Amino acid sequence: MTQSPELPEAEPAADTTADKEKEWWEDSGMPWNSKPGRADIACLVWFGVVGVFSLVLIPMRAWLMAAAPDILAMGTGSRTAVAASGALASVGQMGHWPWVLLVASVLSLKFDWIYWWAGKLWGRGMIEVWAGRSKRAARNYARAERWAEKLGPLGFFIAYIPIPLPLMQVVFVISGAANMSLRRFLVYDYIASTVWLCFYFWLGWQLGEPVVEILDWYARIAGYVAIGLVVVIVVGAVIKGRRDEAAKRQG
Repeated sequence: MTQSPELPEAEPAADTTADKEKEWWEDSGMPWNSKPGRADIACLVWFGVVGVFSLVLIPMRAWLMAAAPDILAMGTGSRTAVAASGALASVGQMGHWPWVLLVASVLSLKFDWIYWWAGKLWGRGMIEVWAGRSKRAARNYARAERWAEKLGPLGFFIAYIPIPLPLMQVVFVISGAANMSLRRFLVYDYIASTVWLCFYFWLGWQLGEPVVEILDWYARIAGYVAIGLVVVIVVGAVIKGRRDEAAKRQG
């Protein structure tokens, strides 16, 4: 009696789920929990625009503060530039100050809606991205989030206080996550921003001549400050790139 040939054992099916590489949008550094749509991509691109704008403005801000604080105030809503404009207006060097204050109060909101939109799309997703893997950053953002939730609309006024907490961005994101309408968000934000800008303008007006003298002195070194800031940005970018490359090789 002949034995039937042994059949080869079937190989276990490959675990395609485990071997499947993650898509780019599944990275832990992304704010969404599912495949992004057009709105998600557009919002993320706008955050990139904010980053580039802020980067380009760093050296320009140093020069404009000395040469044309009114232009800086109207273009960015900078509270420091508004205070400098108030000082110049108090000594009769800026007769068009009402227009400066009006335009600054409007353009100070130019990017705030993006944070509201991020909250609308991703909830706390953007806050988690900002916190990253740093325990200290996570604690700071958690503290800011608790403040934002407790304060409600009053949080818009508190957000503009220069305190070492990322309260402003968190207030804006939480507003979107809480389904606050864009119209209400902009009204609250505009009122809070304008009140603070008026305060800074009044403070500059009260200080007057000493601030003008400081601006005159700063104007003489503003060019060197701008060049120094550019060097710092470039060197920082190179160092960060090398560190990231080293981390990839070690990982």
